[in-house]
Amino acid sequence: MESKFHAFMFPWFAFGHMIPFLHLANKLAEKGHRVTFLLPKKAQKQMEHHNLFPDSIVFHPLTIPHVDGLPAGAETTSDISLSLDNLLSEAFDLTQDQVEAVVCYLKPDIIFFDFAHWIPELAKEHKIKSVSYMIVSATALAHINDPGVPFGVPPPGYPSTKVLLGENDAHALATMSIFYERLYHQLTTGFNNCDVIALRTCNEMEGKFCDYISRQYNKKVLLTGPMLPEPDTSKPLEERWSHFLSKFPPGSVVFCALGSQIVLEKDQFQELCLGMEMTGLPFLVALKPPRGSSTIQEVLPEGFEERVKGRGVVWEGWVQQPLILSHPSVGCFVNHCGPGTIWESLMTDCQLVLIPFLSDQMLFTRLMTKEFEVAVEVSREKTGWFSKESLSDTIKSVMDKESDLGKLVSSNHTKLKEVLFSPGLLDGYVDNFVEALADLINVKKHA
Repeated sequence: MESKFHAFMFPWFAFGHMIPFLHLANKLAEKGHRVTFLLPKKAQKQMEHHNLFPDSIVFHPLTIPHVDGLPAGAETTSDISLSLDNLLSEAFDLTQDQVEAVVCYLKPDIIFFDFAHWIPELAKEHKIKSVSYMIVSATALAHINDPGVPFGVPPPGYPSTKVLLGENDAHALATMSIFYERLYHQLTTGFNNCDVIALRTCNEMEGKFCDYISRQYNKKVLLTGPMLPEPDTSKPLEERWSHFLSKFPPGSVVFCALGSQIVLEKDQFQELCLGMEMTGLPFLVALKPPRGSSTIQEVLPEGFEERVKGRGVVWEGWVQQPLILSHPSVGCFVNHCGPGTIWESLMTDCQLVLIPFLSDQMLFTRLMTKEFEVAVEVSREKTGWFSKESLSDTIKSVMDKESDLGKLVSSNHTKLKEVLFSPGLLDGYVDNFVEALADLINVKKHA
């Protein structure tokens, strides 16, 4: 009889990390394993509806230690601007004593982590296995270089970071440099010291990068597949959006969402709104208020609401993204190429327009636009900002049914979707992954 194990999960305090970890926890629980999920206290409420097996997956809330400069009550990246990430990271590392205490008390078999580079050492002390589970793209992870190696030198045989990003894209290159300087220690320490590296991807998309990471760290690399959530059929699309979208012909609406962490500057926010208006197409935009503003309403361009009345909505905050994307009227998805969002978007039939902001998003965007040609990227000025004209022109170029570019990305998207969602493929990844974990733990138990 297959032995059941008890797993701990300790993701970075960002919903873009915690939610995929919980999707994985659901898959483990579905197969009879137990999970203790470590997370900030306030986040528990927001995560509960993602927990499909509350009897098997138990949340263990952590108290966020005080760090000078971190706003009172801030517990996740959603509570702060990107510039304060380093302070949240400091608080995250200061939870080590709390994590060790619960490890001692509950004695799990295995612990999953991403940015907590100190977990493998803690795990070894308590004779448990550690898995570095990364939800960012293998493409980005493969381009992390040793500090002594000049930035942009590629994994052997692969395009350099500069080629992938574009020699002249100063904004992208600068963003990437900062990202790698900050995360190099956390990621490489975790990779070097853990028992196994696990990646949320599949060979069909990023196999060559997964193989490279395995060789680079001399570690087994396990793949979970995209780890998509089960569709939530219990809640229909909100009436307001169902009513709005149903007014338009099939495939005509542009939906734009940039994830929970992206907060635009006021000027860039207004440029995005005006770019959507310039398309002449119906649109729904879901964004956080721009930096320094308390509401979206107060910063909309002058006369904008009147001009787009009936065909365009800019909404503040969260919407039912999967249900909106699956609505027949939605034909284009403008997004930031976050790892979870891009997998979600590949499930749809929407045309994909990408505006990456963070470094891993930029590399994954190049994979989508240059290698697979399933999406188009909005071009940017030298400042790193995009113009309303570039946004509008990019959207119109793929929404034009007669355009060669629109036909190309649509055809390639359809082909890739058929491969990724062929019967049994994704379930096979999960089955193989869980089997490999059980083997890893049994090796420990019988050592």
